[in-house]
Amino acid sequence: MTDSLPTSSLQLRSLVTEQGTLELSLVDVPTPSVTADEVLVRVEAAPINPSDLGLLLAGADMAAAVAGGTDERPVVSAPLADGALRILAGRVGKSLSVGNEGAGTVVAAGSNPEAHSLLGRTVAVAGGSMYSQYRAVHSSLCLLLPADASAVDGASSFVNPLTALGMIETMRRERHSGLVHTAAASNLGQMLVRLCHEEDVPLVAIVRKPEQAELLREIGAIYICVSSEPTFMTDLIEALKLTSATLAFDATGGGKLVSQILTAMEAAANTSGGEYSRYGSTVHKQVYIYGGLDPSPTMLTRNFGFAWGIGGWLLTPFLGSIDLDTFGRLRARVAEGLKTTFASSYSSEVSLAGMLNPLVLSQTAKQATGEKYLVVPNAVAT
Repeated sequence: MTDSLPTSSLQLRSLVTEQGTLELSLVDVPTPSVTADEVLVRVEAAPINPSDLGLLLAGADMAAAVAGGTDERPVVSAPLADGALRILAGRVGKSLSVGNEGAGTVVAAGSNPEAHSLLGRTVAVAGGSMYSQYRAVHSSLCLLLPADASAVDGASSFVNPLTALGMIETMRRERHSGLVHTAAASNLGQMLVRLCHEEDVPLVAIVRKPEQAELLREIGAIYICVSSEPTFMTDLIEALKLTSATLAFDATGGGKLVSQILTAMEAAANTSGGEYSRYGSTVHKQVYIYGGLDPSPTMLTRNFGFAWGIGGWLLTPFLGSIDLDTFGRLRARVAEGLKTTFASSYSSEVSLAGMLNPLVLSQTAKQATGEKYLVVPNAVAT
């Protein structure tokens, strides 16, 4: 380890107490040393993704969060819902580190040639515990960024890009010919618009607001449906007729949107003619729920025949289902398009201490489109 490195560094921790509260804090931890196959990354940028929030916030009511501690070592407490401890029993009393991905500079490396070759380079990492000032990881977990890419450029180079690529891979595996995507104005949604355009994949983008539709239109989206408009179902059926999309990825989870998508797919399939069947069309319609923007129950009105399915889709199981060659191909595609197809944008940057501001946490919990925070772990408290 380089002599100039600090002996200790900061890490954000999330704790669920036996009293039914969430406590977020910064703790001093020994700066990690590295084994032969590892590198030490000085973390310079880490996004707050929706996939981080379950571990980070544990479903606590962040609108009722209370700040304590000091400016340099803030502590935030928030109440958990009644009955939450039953669900969270496995983590009660355990101080957990957080942060799925990030990027930074390799400041120390083991003796293994692959690890040593990364010394001084800027890399992206999806190794967990990334809301830390320093993170030791196996060199194979690092994505070497192009020479003209910064840590900020590479901070979100795993979760969203590989999710977008995974959606298209899933579509092809399951022999669908087009996609539907909800909450489509997000960073991920914008990536998917650009990627589908490059891959010549028909995409129906569903957004909540007309201004979000305009944003997607400006980057090349063709089929856009606004769920708040009175013509939503008519527009969706027409878009599905034109695209023949029969696979949807839904980020909302709750409410009636999944049912509306399946109903529209059935209506589009029935316009292709063929003999009437009281069991509905034989075209298989599939919706994968991959997010939980709406925590309410998923409501289904069964008017879309019998050839349909609803399931969950997560990036980690998908990556576990592909071979190393496919994974390498996908990672290389991300590196090539880091500043174009897979570029991310952020509304604000915060330090580790700044992240533990109840206002920031409350805003983050809303998962509002266009309000994505980037954590800068080695920045001065803001």
